[in-house]
Amino acid sequence: MRAIRRFTVRPVLPEPLAALGDLAANLRWSWDPETQDIFAEVSPEVWERRKDPVRVLSDVPAGRWDELQRDEGFLGRLASAAEGLQTYLTEDRWYQHACPDGPAQIAYFSPEFGIAAALPQYSGGLGILAGDHLKAASDLGVPIVGVGLFYAHGYFKQSLTRDGWQVESYPVLDPNELPVRPLREADGTPATISIDMPGGPALIAKIWVAHVGRVPLLMLDTDLEGNPEHYVAITDRLYGGGGEHRLRQEILLGVGGVRALRAFSRITGAPVPEVHHTNEGHAGFQGLERIRELTDPSGAGLSVDEALAMNRASTIFTTHTPVPAGIDRFDRTLIEQYFATEGGATPGVPAERVLALGAESYDGGDPSVFNMAVLGFRLGQRANGVSELHGHVSRDMFHGLWPAFDEAEVPIGSITNGVHAPTWVARELRELVTALGADADGDPEEFARSLKGADFARVWEIKRVLRERLVLDARRRVRRSWQKRGAAEAELGWIDEALDPDVLTIGFARRVPSYKRLTLMLRDPARLKALLTDPERPIQLVIAGKAHPNDDGGKKLIQDMVRFADDPEVRHRIVFLPNYDIAMAQPLYPGCDVWLNNPLRPYEACGTSGMKAALNGGLNLSILDGWWDEWFDGENGWAIPSADGLPDPSQRDDLEAQALYEILEREVVPRFYDRDERGLPTRWLEMVRHTIESLGPKVLATRMVRDYVTALYLPAAASTRALGSDYAGARDLAAWEERVRAAWGSVRVEHVESAGAGDVAEVGTALSVRAFVGLGALAPGDVAVQLVHGRARGDDEIADAQVTTLTVSESYEGGRFCFTGAYTLERPGPFGYTVRIVPAHAHLTSPAETGLVAVADPPEVPEG
Repeated sequence: MRAIRRFTVRPVLPEPLAALGDLAANLRWSWDPETQDIFAEVSPEVWERRKDPVRVLSDVPAGRWDELQRDEGFLGRLASAAEGLQTYLTEDRWYQHACPDGPAQIAYFSPEFGIAAALPQYSGGLGILAGDHLKAASDLGVPIVGVGLFYAHGYFKQSLTRDGWQVESYPVLDPNELPVRPLREADGTPATISIDMPGGPALIAKIWVAHVGRVPLLMLDTDLEGNPEHYVAITDRLYGGGGEHRLRQEILLGVGGVRALRAFSRITGAPVPEVHHTNEGHAGFQGLERIRELTDPSGAGLSVDEALAMNRASTIFTTHTPVPAGIDRFDRTLIEQYFATEGGATPGVPAERVLALGAESYDGGDPSVFNMAVLGFRLGQRANGVSELHGHVSRDMFHGLWPAFDEAEVPIGSITNGVHAPTWVARELRELVTALGADADGDPEEFARSLKGADFARVWEIKRVLRERLVLDARRRVRRSWQKRGAAEAELGWIDEALDPDVLTIGFARRVPSYKRLTLMLRDPARLKALLTDPERPIQLVIAGKAHPNDDGGKKLIQDMVRFADDPEVRHRIVFLPNYDIAMAQPLYPGCDVWLNNPLRPYEACGTSGMKAALNGGLNLSILDGWWDEWFDGENGWAIPSADGLPDPSQRDDLEAQALYEILEREVVPRFYDRDERGLPTRWLEMVRHTIESLGPKVLATRMVRDYVTALYLPAAASTRALGSDYAGARDLAAWEERVRAAWGSVRVEHVESAGAGDVAEVGTALSVRAFVGLGALAPGDVAVQLVHGRARGDDEIADAQVTTLTVSESYEGGRFCFTGAYTLERPGPFGYTVRIVPAHAHLTSPAETGLVAVADPPEVPEG
């Protein structure tokens, strides 16, 4: 019998146990073992099944409260955990000491956040990265506020049919059963924001707040009374629906997110953010809303150009996409409809300016689309990729926005991702570090150093415990999966013997787009079977991953893998675990000896799963892509050679699969199974120790967030403040840029003279240069005249270019000037140089920022 109404009844905690409510309400419990132990003690069965304090409190019978409030030992442990939380929330941390003048608030926008399995608002790596960013910011005391959406169905739950095809289901999430609370006005009513929509009515959204340690996370939800059904559906699920549905989601995230921040500051007294960080292009519309605020006649009353200057100074854009197909692109007519100058989402901002900001107005671009990544770059003065290699790929992919500059000068930097160690490192390893006298949650270098002195036997014992935990968890999941696939219990006896805690265990888990190549290991099934079933030195594989609901190609890859794993010959050595999520990942990473990653290079922007494995003593076996390209040192794992450039994708897969098999057979398997007189694989454990020592300090999210603070957040705040609280600097910058653009057609390098070096010169020779330039209506202070020099290639292209700025030495009539300078030749070999002119202003961060440049013409080659 179905209920006609459903609602959640929250428990009323006895006063001595009231602190349980505070501990459950803050997601710090997801990485704090002391708090986890408290809830496990309240109800061991519910905790083991759910790992969710809110569910624990909801499912406890009243009699258990009576027991607990009479248990002095429990009350003491509860008081200690509550005091620990309060200290964590209030004490000064790294940021307060290192950045006393840093921004008081930083807004971090992301379409998804992976904090804990109990708050399923993520689909994969982007969300997990965003969650780890917030957690690390909290640990460091960085004053970030997260901004996202609350999806009624999250992403999706994955199951399999009998023949291995992925099936999606979308259970409804009740916010009242999750660690979130509504933002409320002073009178207790829920706070809301509204956005004008074409044809009306206005879209209304409420704001849920989750507390991630010290960091509030605001999530917008359109499921409220008064919204028509098609508005309610906007926050139905992650990455669902067609183009218009996605556009509405991204308008809500960007425009609505800024309005939610304003409501949060007004209600709670939190500072208004000085810096805005857009994690991927989905939230790019936040910049348009801030321009609307600044141009509002009742506010600052700036022009669009002045507001754009202000917005750019305070905005950081992080791109995670290594391929153009991964970028959201909308039909321009749809953007025009939703951003009409009057009555649109950002009224007062001219629709033609909105369209121009997202236009692919460069060679090879599509004039009919609006590109969210292009919008992100144009609205943000600072931009970055998420590994060194991805930074290079991004500069190449978006070079069209700055066509007159070499790829190296395209203003896209890189900050390599990291992972939140307290979330992902197994408790046993953290306890080992503590026993060795180090702070498991303190200095990461201390963590690594302490493990360097750990006894090999103890490390090996812990790895077996972690492997066994993974095996038991995998068996439970395989059994549930087969039951959902329609198997009778009588068919499933083999599962009790599936996997073995003493066998070399390899993990592979991630989203399943084609470029991640889930089935590369199946290129030679017989060879893989031989590895899995070797009677003396077998391997075993634990595999997981979700394909996008609309990606039948990805679903076919999963089906191929599942069918292979179903084979009675190998099913005790290879399993596919459906519904990959945080709850599965937490025993998976520590339980694996090797983490396998074999994407098509260079399509992995960063990839962080291998980082989590490394922190747990796992060795990476990976294509040199993403972070592994940057930090593989030849001793901390294995690099799979990649056959870049082969025109035949199938041949490339064959060659790389063959390389994978050979590394397993010749390197990985022997090193794991070769044992000393104590039964220890000493060569393997030496690699484990070196992995933690060499990668531990690098792969942490605390390192990543520190990098964002020092390289991007602090400079962005300084740029914003330099433009002035009265916006005088923004007005000056906008006027200067308008004047420079109007005059740039007359700017040219007329003639270059050099002395000191002929066709052949010696190291140490001083090359002096005189450049005669015409600046038209501009003054020397408006530009930088630069000597660009470096090693000359055969086609006279300058490699590894360096820049020496020339100084004005003479002026002539008609806006003509002579600039001079010198450079001492430092190394032998072919050398080349040219002279260029670029705009120069104190508030620019890169010579390429405006896209304007005038370069000396190369000398004419005589005919014949």
